[in-house]
Amino acid sequence: MNQLLWLIPGAPILSALIIVLLGGFLRYRHIAVLASCAAAAAFLTVLLAWLNGAANAQPLQQTVYTWVAVGDWRPTVGLMLDRISLVMVSVVSGVGLLIHLYSIAFMAKDNDYRRYYFFLNLFLGGMLLLVLADNLLLLYLGWELVGLCSFALIGFWYRDPVRASAGRKAFITTRIGDLSLALGIFLLFSQFNTLSLPVLFDAISEQWQPNSQLAAITAFMIFAGAVGKSAQIPLQVWLPDAMAGPSPVSALIHAATMVTAGVYLIARMHPLFELTPLVQWTVAAIGAVTILYGASSALAQNDLKRVLAYSTISQIGYMFLALGCGAYAFALFHLVTHAFFKSLLFLTAGAIIQANNHEHDIHRLGSHGGHSLLMHGCFLVGAASLAGIPVITAGFYSKEAILTTVWPASTGQLLWVIAALGTLVTSIYIFRTYFLLFQNSQKAVSISPVNRMMVWPLFILALLSITAGFVEFPAGWPGPQLWSTWLENEFGTATHPPLATVYVLQLIASLLPLLGAGIAFLLVRREKTGYRLPLSDFLRDGWKFDATYKIVLVGGYFRLAHFFKLIESLLIDAMLHKMTRGYKVFATYCRTGFEYGVLNRGLNGLLSGLRFGHAQLSTAQNGLLNRYALMICAGAVFLLGYWLW
Repeated sequence: MNQLLWLIPGAPILSALIIVLLGGFLRYRHIAVLASCAAAAAFLTVLLAWLNGAANAQPLQQTVYTWVAVGDWRPTVGLMLDRISLVMVSVVSGVGLLIHLYSIAFMAKDNDYRRYYFFLNLFLGGMLLLVLADNLLLLYLGWELVGLCSFALIGFWYRDPVRASAGRKAFITTRIGDLSLALGIFLLFSQFNTLSLPVLFDAISEQWQPNSQLAAITAFMIFAGAVGKSAQIPLQVWLPDAMAGPSPVSALIHAATMVTAGVYLIARMHPLFELTPLVQWTVAAIGAVTILYGASSALAQNDLKRVLAYSTISQIGYMFLALGCGAYAFALFHLVTHAFFKSLLFLTAGAIIQANNHEHDIHRLGSHGGHSLLMHGCFLVGAASLAGIPVITAGFYSKEAILTTVWPASTGQLLWVIAALGTLVTSIYIFRTYFLLFQNSQKAVSISPVNRMMVWPLFILALLSITAGFVEFPAGWPGPQLWSTWLENEFGTATHPPLATVYVLQLIASLLPLLGAGIAFLLVRREKTGYRLPLSDFLRDGWKFDATYKIVLVGGYFRLAHFFKLIESLLIDAMLHKMTRGYKVFATYCRTGFEYGVLNRGLNGLLSGLRFGHAQLSTAQNGLLNRYALMICAGAVFLLGYWLW
């Protein structure tokens, strides 16, 4: 099995290369089938690993080749499949395959299908490479590959300036976190001269003491990288605008893969975070605040996909809260259930929007009516699981596990209150959306039927959104607790409060979603009469983060740029003035007109040469990504040829 690990990230990456090289000779159905088969190959390899006992065996490792050899340092393209990465590759490849199948019908009428499937497969391969990497250098390569592909997929319809701007915004915002992660990796290498994860964890535990200053700085840098990729406060502003991409992209990037990369990173690096309680508490605090931020902002949205976008921010906050409280296994548990029900919601929303002439407003979609029973049922299942309706939904089991383990943590009571309030608001906003969206569902309106290729992924995700939680029954319940037991060797055992307290917390966690559904029903009835939520504009604009950043950061940057431009122009004008005066003085001392003519022609020739060089170099900086890629490849080929020679 070890020798087949490369197929998991390799199949989608190879498919992407085939599409980009030979896609011009293939029709849509050939490219769609090729991309879907690559995703299926990755998923079947993961399934084969499960069947061969990878879940209970020692970690599987495969060294594909030595990447770089610099003295004693030889980083490899090495893959490692342990229980943490097995969880991630199962979710990413499984949900990725369903989204590929859904895309076959969804993207059938789009003319840029070749570019879509190229980046979709490359994104899937990059994410699988990220979670399978056995060293931080390869992990960072997958991290950046995911960021590049998300930029291309979010801005897929780039001819629309708003959509193109959303792609740029995502790319630039996540660069902040990526830079911090790179600095954290450099710091680890400078201290331990290795980036191999198993060796690194042993060295960290042996050489760094708890509350070490270096450990705290490194952990904070890695945490900042996770904040950017997982859209947590204060780097969350890119995610709501990222809904500009196609709905399958929203489901893949913002439910199951990219936004969970930060959760995986902290869970993978947990030995480092456990040495720094202050940074770990910061992880929990940021997660708790983000829960309220995302849930309250979603409450005031009228765009269907933006509701789900803010919901994603809030739900990732639950995972960060669990990570900060040391409940790593339950953070991954919620990651899995969230991937199922949020993908279901995004794909259902995409089908509804496509069937209603790309209308996004939930009020207008509700007034249209005529939504099929399938869409009604799938959205209801996803909404119920997101809200955490007790006993019958997967979201209840994963969210309840987090709430229970938060209580005994440091300042756990305060964090629990915030998370519980987030649960109530979550139920309100998602059932508000449901009631508005399907308020006239019985209205007879002629709409196009949903393609069968889009139906099967919805059925599978709906089933998983109900049943996936049954692997971990709440503490004190008569039922299996397979998940926490299975990950006990990786993360240890989570701490629970006394059983009497547990039952009280579980009762409250069960009643809050039901109370939220009732409040949502009353809120929708009042909203039809023109009622507006207090601070609705403030909440709809995401607590005015975008406006603040535009004034402070963007405005400050342009003011600084204008200042430097003014200084530059003054300096250049002064220099030109002095050069002109010097030229005139020198010309008066020329003995003949011939000397003056030679000097004049020489200076004019120099200026013409500079203008020509400027014009030629400017063509290389024209904003065309394919030109940049060609130059990078040409440089790489030159360097490789020189090295071989």
